[in-house]
Amino acid sequence: RFPPEPNGYLHLGHAKAVNFNFGVAEQFDGLCNMRLDDTNPSKEDEEYVEAILEDVRWIRKRSLPEVHSSSDDCDPWDENVRLTSNYFDTIYDCAVALIESGDAYVDSLSPDEMREYRGTLTEPGKNSPFRERSVEENLKMMEAMRRGEYREGEHVLRAKIDMASPNINMRDPALFRIKHESHQNTGDAWCIYPMYDFSHPISDALEGITHSLCSLEFEDHRPFYDWVIEKLTSRGILSCKPQQIEFSRLNLKYTVLSKRKLIQLVEGGFVNGWEDPRMPTISGVRRRGVQPEALKLFCERVGISKADSNIDFGLLEDCVRETMDKTALRAFAVLEPLKVTIKNWENPGNEDLLIPKHPKEEWMGNRIVPFGKELYIERSDFFDVDGPEGKATDGNPPKGFKRLLPGGKVRLRYGYVIECEDIVRDPESNEPVELICSYDVRTAGGVTPEGEKRVKGIIQWVEATSAVGCKVRDYDRLFRTENPGAETGNFLDDLNPDSIKEFEGCYVEPSIAKDVNSILAATRKDGVKAYTSSLHYQFERTGYFALDKDSTEENVIFNKVVTLRDTWGAPTSNAGGERKRGKTSSGQQKNNQTPGEDVTRIALKACRILSAEPHPEAESLVVCQVDCGDEDKEARTVVAGLAGKFALDELVNKQVVCLTNLKPARLVGIESTAMILASEDADGQLALLGVPDGVDDGELLCFEGFEGKGEPDVMLKSKGAVKVWDRVKAQLVGTSVGEAAYLDSDGEPSRILSSKGAVTALAGSKIQ
Repeated sequence: RFPPEPNGYLHLGHAKAVNFNFGVAEQFDGLCNMRLDDTNPSKEDEEYVEAILEDVRWIRKRSLPEVHSSSDDCDPWDENVRLTSNYFDTIYDCAVALIESGDAYVDSLSPDEMREYRGTLTEPGKNSPFRERSVEENLKMMEAMRRGEYREGEHVLRAKIDMASPNINMRDPALFRIKHESHQNTGDAWCIYPMYDFSHPISDALEGITHSLCSLEFEDHRPFYDWVIEKLTSRGILSCKPQQIEFSRLNLKYTVLSKRKLIQLVEGGFVNGWEDPRMPTISGVRRRGVQPEALKLFCERVGISKADSNIDFGLLEDCVRETMDKTALRAFAVLEPLKVTIKNWENPGNEDLLIPKHPKEEWMGNRIVPFGKELYIERSDFFDVDGPEGKATDGNPPKGFKRLLPGGKVRLRYGYVIECEDIVRDPESNEPVELICSYDVRTAGGVTPEGEKRVKGIIQWVEATSAVGCKVRDYDRLFRTENPGAETGNFLDDLNPDSIKEFEGCYVEPSIAKDVNSILAATRKDGVKAYTSSLHYQFERTGYFALDKDSTEENVIFNKVVTLRDTWGAPTSNAGGERKRGKTSSGQQKNNQTPGEDVTRIALKACRILSAEPHPEAESLVVCQVDCGDEDKEARTVVAGLAGKFALDELVNKQVVCLTNLKPARLVGIESTAMILASEDADGQLALLGVPDGVDDGELLCFEGFEGKGEPDVMLKSKGAVKVWDRVKAQLVGTSVGEAAYLDSDGEPSRILSSKGAVTALAGSKIQ
């Protein structure tokens, strides 16, 4: 239910309500109605009606492809949109019935007198002097109200309940008021209109609603809801008895969801309208590029309760990342370009490289990216030791900098290794404007020539002559504090001055142009609704971006949806003297461990299955005794879902890979203290990860490129620690050459290594 009122644009709080209502209906194989509570003629507007319906359709529709028919077939609700105004005749009849039963009366107190007579939260109200009018007089006056014989505010119809009730909503609430205004649906047929609290239960009953879901502020209104239903069903006017159930509203940190505050942002010019991509409105997040699947996942994770909670905005961003990681096409983009010239490029033209559109979704296919003599790289991927930035640091690049240096090498992703040999500078600023480099033709496809050191740094690039120019709007959170206005009392004081940065002169790879033209053409078709933001990419190493609605074929604009990683996460507090993971008692980091490297926190070991027996109570499970090389020499009990997939005698004495530091879990009554890893390909073939011959039982395996960067946690037992394994597991794959690997944020494989070589897995598989 939504009131179609001015500035009534839906926001993220409404997204929770929409997903909850439709989700409950789906869960119980039921139906969900869509109703517009158009009981206030002075506030109804067709513009807001269409905006509400569009938002609800979008929230409950898939975003890939986000092109759907504008017919009623695409509506997620049951049958047509319901309007409370279509029930005005019945609602009026219900009011008359309550008058006839002595449960309603026409009151002639002025609005100020009504407030005075109503009492307070601590003092009871007192009866109106007009409360005891006869049924006949009340009916006569009600008919005159309907005919328009009274002025606005002269009379009001009230329920006769209890003016001393501790619930102020039960102190003779108003049922009908006089308004001499035309209604967008009923025209001039009515000059009296029902109050929302009265029309709500009646409309529910007329539609056969079983569960009417409301936010928690309506909890105190439920006694009146039940009173109306009981009075009217007992007289046989209504036959259905709906039930009102309340749930908490959504509160989000780093934003505001108050309608009053959102209006202030718009009218004060602090944002560019209701669909500004920084706004928490549905139209705003849609334009930014958030996909409806992300909102659904967010609502599922937030859950439903009666307790108010303040949800971290980072949870929404995590859901956006998780959904976009699966659906976003990969592409190269350079936001602040620096020209690179390959001096030893001898080809007369460009070389076309065949690159996956998605490193983990082969079904998406490949894209063609040209490589040639002139390229652009990101300015931040080159550290100018001899230039202004080098002078500021005494020629020392930032710690951990693995990208391009003067005289250094870097790998161009999916391309070749290049070496910087010379720098062309701006004569006034001394800033580099062009790098003269050479490339090693032997390094195509990620190959490291025999006898040469592997180049660790990998950067994105675009070929200069074919690249597509564009504008990029780099959005961030609108507010810089969790609770805007908490300190000063004015939420506007906490606006984030860096919430938007615009980059002109950016370049993206040419494969994007075709996609852009297709979606722009779709937006112009009659009979369909297409959103440009459904075209979204992961600009590799930069973030997730979506096409803005202002784009044209000649002026392409991308909005940043979210960063690749959470950049707002607060540092872990160490209050109470608790020692941080991986640190010595003096506070020094052990083994040069970098906080946040998830793969350094998990313990994968080469283990040997000593015995395997059927689980006594679960046909799909096998109970194994496994030697994990523990210091106490005791075998671990491991419960694994391998029954029917491997013969028991085939498992015995087999060396496998186990996760050994996850919190023990009871599986159908038996505690399992480790987890055996397997790989499964697209055909459903399953294989245990293979360990090279000669590896000792209990050997700790490592990830290529992370050797010596940290020690595993003793145990991953907190909720946050368990998520470490979930994140790593989501990136574990079997490569095309049959090696088990972890895909980093750039999609580069980091192999799982033993002292005797790489761990094996089914080619093109996922590891679980």
